Amino acid sequence: MPTRVDISLPPIRSDFQGFTTLVNLAERVNSLEYSPIALDMSAANWVDANMCAPLGAILYRASHQLNMVRFEHLTERVQKIFQKNGFLSFYGHAKKVDEWGTTIQYQSFETKDDRFFGAYIEQHFKNKAIPEMSEALRKKFWESIFELFSNAVIHSKTELGIFTCGQYFPNKKHIDFAIADLGIGISQTLIDKKGLNLPPEEAIDWAMEGRNTTKTGSIPGGLGLKLLREFIRLNRGRIQAVSFTGYWEQCADGTIVKKTLPYPFPGTVVNIEINTADTNSYILSTEHKPEDLF
Repeated sequence: MPTRVDISLPPIRSDFQGFTTLVNLAERVNSLEYSPIALDMSAANWVDANMCAPLGAILYRASHQLNMVRFEHLTERVQKIFQKNGFLSFYGHAKKVDEWGTTIQYQSFETKDDRFFGAYIEQHFKNKAIPEMSEALRKKFWESIFELFSNAVIHSKTELGIFTCGQYFPNKKHIDFAIADLGIGISQTLIDKKGLNLPPEEAIDWAMEGRNTTKTGSIPGGLGLKLLREFIRLNRGRIQAVSFTGYWEQCADGTIVKKTLPYPFPGTVVNIEINTADTNSYILSTEHKPEDLF
Protein backbone atom coordinates (compact mmCIF):
# COMPACT_ATOMS: atom_id res chain seq x y z
CA MET A 1 0.00 0.00 0.00
CA PRO A 2 1.41 3.46 -0.93
CA THR A 3 2.73 5.52 1.96
CA ARG A 4 0.63 8.53 2.90
CA VAL A 5 2.41 11.84 2.32
CA ASP A 6 1.64 14.57 4.88
CA ILE A 7 2.36 18.17 3.91
CA SER A 8 1.73 21.17 6.17
CA LEU A 9 0.98 24.48 4.47
CA PRO A 10 1.43 27.97 5.98
CA PRO A 11 -0.69 31.02 5.03
CA ILE A 12 -0.58 31.67 1.27
CA ARG A 13 -0.69 35.27 0.11
CA SER A 14 -0.11 36.92 -3.25
CA ASP A 15 3.56 37.69 -2.71
CA PHE A 16 6.99 36.15 -3.17
CA GLN A 17 6.67 34.11 0.03
CA GLY A 18 3.27 32.80 -1.07
CA PHE A 19 4.65 31.63 -4.40
CA THR A 20 7.65 30.14 -2.60
CA THR A 21 5.21 28.06 -0.55
CA LEU A 22 3.53 26.88 -3.75
CA VAL A 23 6.74 25.88 -5.54
CA ASN A 24 7.88 24.04 -2.40
CA LEU A 25 4.60 22.11 -2.58
CA ALA A 26 5.07 21.47 -6.31
CA GLU A 27 8.54 20.09 -5.63
CA ARG A 28 7.22 17.79 -2.90
CA VAL A 29 4.50 16.25 -5.08
CA ASN A 30 6.30 16.36 -8.42
CA SER A 31 7.57 12.77 -8.41
CA LEU A 32 4.72 11.17 -6.45
CA GLU A 33 2.47 8.55 -8.03
CA TYR A 34 -0.40 6.48 -6.58
CA SER A 35 0.06 8.18 -3.19
CA PRO A 36 -2.46 9.61 -0.71
CA ILE A 37 -1.49 13.26 -0.17
CA ALA A 38 -2.86 14.94 2.98
CA LEU A 39 -2.55 18.72 3.11
CA ASP A 40 -2.56 19.88 6.73
CA MET A 41 -4.07 23.38 6.69
CA SER A 42 -4.08 23.99 10.46
CA ALA A 43 -1.32 26.63 10.15
CA ALA A 44 -2.86 28.25 7.06
CA ASN A 45 -5.08 30.79 8.79
CA TRP A 46 -5.39 32.73 5.53
CA VAL A 47 -5.18 31.91 1.82
CA ASP A 48 -5.73 34.63 -0.79
CA ALA A 49 -8.60 33.33 -2.90
CA ASN A 50 -6.87 34.09 -6.21
CA MET A 51 -4.00 31.80 -5.16
CA CYS A 52 -6.43 28.90 -5.59
CA ALA A 53 -5.59 29.11 -9.32
CA PRO A 54 -1.88 28.15 -9.02
CA LEU A 55 -2.60 25.89 -6.02
CA GLY A 56 -5.31 24.12 -8.01
CA ALA A 57 -2.97 23.73 -10.98
CA ILE A 58 -0.34 22.02 -8.81
CA LEU A 59 -2.89 19.71 -7.21
CA TYR A 60 -4.52 18.87 -10.55
CA ARG A 61 -1.12 17.79 -11.84
CA ALA A 62 -0.67 15.63 -8.72
CA SER A 63 -4.10 14.07 -9.27
CA HIS A 64 -3.23 13.46 -12.93
CA GLN A 65 -0.30 11.40 -11.65
CA LEU A 66 -2.90 9.23 -9.87
CA ASN A 67 -2.34 10.65 -6.40
CA MET A 68 -5.31 11.20 -4.08
CA VAL A 69 -5.34 14.71 -2.61
CA ARG A 70 -7.31 15.72 0.47
CA PHE A 71 -7.41 18.75 2.75
CA GLU A 72 -7.28 18.31 6.52
CA HIS A 73 -7.74 20.71 9.46
CA LEU A 74 -8.98 23.64 7.41
CA THR A 75 -9.58 26.75 9.50
CA GLU A 76 -13.17 27.96 9.44
CA ARG A 77 -12.55 31.08 7.39
CA VAL A 78 -10.31 29.37 4.81
CA GLN A 79 -12.85 26.57 4.40
CA LYS A 80 -15.57 29.20 3.92
CA ILE A 81 -13.55 30.95 1.20
CA PHE A 82 -12.76 27.65 -0.54
CA GLN A 83 -16.40 26.55 -0.46
CA LYS A 84 -17.77 29.88 -1.67
CA ASN A 85 -15.44 30.08 -4.66
CA GLY A 86 -16.01 26.43 -5.55
CA PHE A 87 -12.41 25.30 -5.01
CA LEU A 88 -13.29 22.61 -2.46
CA SER A 89 -16.01 21.17 -4.69
CA PHE A 90 -13.14 19.61 -6.68
CA TYR A 91 -12.13 17.77 -3.49
CA GLY A 92 -15.44 16.35 -2.31
CA HIS A 93 -16.86 19.30 -0.37
CA ALA A 94 -20.20 21.00 -0.98
CA LYS A 95 -20.30 24.55 -2.33
CA LYS A 96 -21.57 27.44 -0.23
CA VAL A 97 -23.63 30.30 -1.57
CA ASP A 98 -21.67 33.51 -2.15
CA GLU A 99 -24.33 35.78 -0.71
CA TRP A 100 -22.30 38.97 -1.22
CA GLY A 101 -21.26 38.23 -4.81
CA THR A 102 -17.57 38.91 -4.15
CA THR A 103 -16.00 35.69 -5.43
CA ILE A 104 -14.58 35.07 -8.88
CA GLN A 105 -15.18 31.34 -9.00
CA TYR A 106 -12.37 28.80 -9.21
CA GLN A 107 -12.55 27.19 -12.62
CA SER A 108 -10.51 24.90 -14.84
CA PHE A 109 -10.64 25.24 -18.62
CA GLU A 110 -9.47 23.17 -21.53
CA THR A 111 -7.50 25.06 -24.18
CA LYS A 112 -10.48 24.94 -26.56
CA ASP A 113 -12.75 26.66 -24.00
CA ASP A 114 -12.17 30.25 -25.15
CA ARG A 115 -15.89 30.99 -25.41
CA PHE A 116 -16.50 29.65 -21.91
CA PHE A 117 -13.63 31.78 -20.61
CA GLY A 118 -15.13 34.88 -22.25
CA ALA A 119 -18.51 34.19 -20.63
CA TYR A 120 -16.80 33.50 -17.28
CA ILE A 121 -14.99 36.86 -17.36
CA GLU A 122 -18.16 38.72 -18.29
CA GLN A 123 -20.12 37.00 -15.53
CA HIS A 124 -17.63 37.37 -12.71
CA PHE A 125 -16.19 40.83 -13.38
CA LYS A 126 -19.56 42.44 -13.98
CA ASN A 127 -20.53 44.85 -11.17
CA LYS A 128 -17.16 44.42 -9.43
CA ALA A 129 -16.36 48.17 -9.20
CA ILE A 130 -13.85 48.30 -12.06
CA PRO A 131 -12.65 51.94 -12.43
CA GLU A 132 -14.54 54.07 -14.94
CA MET A 133 -13.40 53.67 -18.57
CA SER A 134 -14.53 54.81 -21.98
CA GLU A 135 -16.29 52.16 -24.05
CA ALA A 136 -13.27 51.89 -26.37
CA LEU A 137 -10.87 51.34 -23.48
CA ARG A 138 -13.23 48.94 -21.72
CA LYS A 139 -13.30 46.80 -24.87
CA LYS A 140 -9.49 46.82 -25.08
CA PHE A 141 -9.23 46.07 -21.36
CA TRP A 142 -11.37 42.94 -21.66
CA GLU A 143 -9.38 41.94 -24.74
CA SER A 144 -6.19 42.21 -22.67
CA ILE A 145 -7.67 39.94 -19.99
CA PHE A 146 -8.65 37.50 -22.71
CA GLU A 147 -5.07 37.64 -24.05
CA LEU A 148 -3.90 36.07 -20.77
CA PHE A 149 -6.00 33.03 -21.70
CA SER A 150 -4.86 33.19 -25.32
CA ASN A 151 -1.21 33.25 -24.24
CA ALA A 152 -1.74 30.16 -22.10
CA VAL A 153 -3.34 28.38 -25.07
CA ILE A 154 -0.86 29.43 -27.76
CA HIS A 155 2.47 29.55 -25.94
CA SER A 156 2.34 27.16 -23.01
CA LYS A 157 1.47 24.00 -24.96
CA THR A 158 -0.40 22.87 -21.86
CA GLU A 159 -2.17 19.54 -22.06
CA LEU A 160 -3.54 19.74 -18.52
CA GLY A 161 -5.65 22.86 -18.74
CA ILE A 162 -5.85 26.43 -17.50
CA PHE A 163 -6.96 27.45 -13.99
CA THR A 164 -8.50 30.70 -12.77
CA CYS A 165 -9.77 32.22 -9.53
CA GLY A 166 -10.19 35.60 -7.90
CA GLN A 167 -11.84 37.73 -5.26
CA TYR A 168 -13.32 41.20 -4.89
CA PHE A 169 -12.51 42.87 -1.56
CA PRO A 170 -14.96 45.80 -1.25
CA ASN A 171 -13.56 46.90 2.12
CA LYS A 172 -9.90 46.65 1.09
CA LYS A 173 -10.76 48.21 -2.28
CA HIS A 174 -9.20 45.78 -4.71
CA ILE A 175 -9.95 42.90 -7.06
CA ASP A 176 -7.48 40.03 -7.37
CA PHE A 177 -7.54 37.61 -10.31
CA ALA A 178 -5.08 34.86 -11.25
CA ILE A 179 -4.73 32.59 -14.26
CA ALA A 180 -2.37 29.61 -14.22
CA ASP A 181 -1.37 26.99 -16.76
CA LEU A 182 0.65 23.78 -16.66
CA GLY A 183 2.68 24.45 -19.78
CA ILE A 184 6.33 24.69 -20.75
CA GLY A 185 6.92 28.15 -19.26
CA ILE A 186 7.94 31.48 -20.76
CA SER A 187 11.71 30.88 -20.81
CA GLN A 188 11.32 27.60 -22.73
CA THR A 189 8.92 29.30 -25.16
CA LEU A 190 11.56 31.95 -25.89
CA ILE A 191 14.19 29.28 -26.48
CA ASP A 192 11.90 27.36 -28.82
CA LYS A 193 10.52 30.30 -30.80
CA LYS A 194 13.17 33.02 -30.59
CA GLY A 195 16.39 31.21 -29.72
CA LEU A 196 16.66 33.45 -26.65
CA ASN A 197 18.10 31.76 -23.57
CA LEU A 198 17.26 34.10 -20.70
CA PRO A 199 17.00 33.50 -16.94
CA PRO A 200 13.32 32.81 -16.13
CA GLU A 201 12.70 36.18 -14.44
CA GLU A 202 14.30 38.01 -17.39
CA ALA A 203 12.21 35.95 -19.80
CA ILE A 204 9.07 37.19 -18.00
CA ASP A 205 10.38 40.76 -18.20
CA TRP A 206 10.92 40.32 -21.95
CA ALA A 207 7.39 38.97 -22.41
CA MET A 208 5.90 41.85 -20.43
CA GLU A 209 7.29 44.44 -22.86
CA GLY A 210 4.52 45.46 -25.24
CA ARG A 211 6.66 45.25 -28.38
CA ASN A 212 7.87 41.73 -27.67
CA THR A 213 5.91 38.68 -28.77
CA THR A 214 6.54 35.11 -29.91
CA LYS A 215 3.36 35.09 -32.02
CA THR A 216 3.79 34.77 -35.76
CA GLY A 217 1.49 35.66 -38.64
CA SER A 218 -0.70 38.67 -39.28
CA ILE A 219 -2.19 38.97 -35.78
CA PRO A 220 0.03 41.09 -33.48
CA GLY A 221 0.71 39.90 -29.96
CA GLY A 222 1.90 41.62 -26.81
CA LEU A 223 -0.24 44.75 -27.14
CA GLY A 224 -2.83 43.45 -24.68
CA LEU A 225 -0.22 42.96 -21.99
CA LYS A 226 1.19 46.42 -22.65
CA LEU A 227 -2.25 48.01 -22.17
CA LEU A 228 -2.94 45.93 -19.07
CA ARG A 229 0.41 46.87 -17.53
CA GLU A 230 -0.08 50.56 -18.27
CA PHE A 231 -3.61 50.62 -16.89
CA ILE A 232 -2.54 48.84 -13.70
CA ARG A 233 0.41 51.24 -13.29
CA LEU A 234 -1.88 54.28 -13.53
CA ASN A 235 -4.47 52.55 -11.36
CA ARG A 236 -1.78 51.84 -8.71
CA GLY A 237 -2.64 48.16 -8.74
CA ARG A 238 -0.23 45.25 -9.05
CA ILE A 239 0.63 42.58 -11.58
CA GLN A 240 2.70 39.48 -10.83
CA ALA A 241 3.98 36.72 -13.08
CA VAL A 242 5.64 33.45 -12.14
CA SER A 243 7.09 31.02 -14.64
CA PHE A 244 9.53 28.17 -13.91
CA THR A 245 11.81 29.72 -11.22
CA GLY A 246 11.17 33.31 -12.28
CA TYR A 247 9.18 35.78 -10.16
CA TRP A 248 8.29 39.19 -11.60
CA GLU A 249 6.16 41.93 -10.06
CA GLN A 250 5.06 45.41 -11.06
CA CYS A 251 4.35 47.07 -7.71
CA ALA A 252 1.74 49.72 -6.91
CA ASP A 253 4.35 52.49 -7.31
CA GLY A 254 5.35 51.18 -10.75
CA THR A 255 8.68 49.66 -9.71
CA ILE A 256 9.61 46.24 -11.09
CA VAL A 257 10.83 43.45 -8.79
CA LYS A 258 12.53 40.36 -10.22
CA LYS A 259 13.48 37.38 -8.05
CA THR A 260 14.36 33.70 -8.35
CA LEU A 261 12.20 31.05 -6.69
CA PRO A 262 13.87 28.04 -5.01
CA TYR A 263 12.01 25.53 -7.20
CA PRO A 264 10.16 25.78 -10.50
CA PHE A 265 6.46 26.37 -10.85
CA PRO A 266 5.25 23.77 -13.38
CA GLY A 267 3.92 26.34 -15.84
CA THR A 268 3.05 30.03 -15.69
CA VAL A 269 0.89 32.19 -13.40
CA VAL A 270 -0.25 35.76 -13.99
CA ASN A 271 -1.93 37.56 -11.10
CA ILE A 272 -3.49 41.01 -11.39
CA GLU A 273 -4.70 43.31 -8.63
CA ILE A 274 -6.99 46.20 -9.60
CA ASN A 275 -7.32 49.13 -7.20
CA THR A 276 -11.07 49.81 -6.93
CA ALA A 277 -10.53 52.93 -4.79
CA ASP A 278 -9.29 54.62 -7.97
CA THR A 279 -11.71 57.45 -8.84
CA ASN A 280 -10.01 58.43 -12.11
CA SER A 281 -11.72 57.98 -15.47
CA TYR A 282 -9.66 56.34 -18.21
CA ILE A 283 -9.77 56.58 -21.99
CA LEU A 284 -7.43 55.53 -24.80
CA SER A 285 -4.94 58.18 -25.95
CA THR A 286 -6.13 57.54 -29.51
CA GLU A 287 -9.51 58.99 -28.53
CA HIS A 288 -7.79 62.43 -28.47
CA LYS A 289 -9.52 64.06 -25.54
CA PRO A 290 -7.85 66.68 -23.30
CA GLU A 291 -8.26 64.58 -20.17
CA ASP A 292 -6.56 61.52 -21.72
CA LEU A 293 -4.79 59.32 -19.23
CA PHE A 294 -3.66 56.75 -21.77
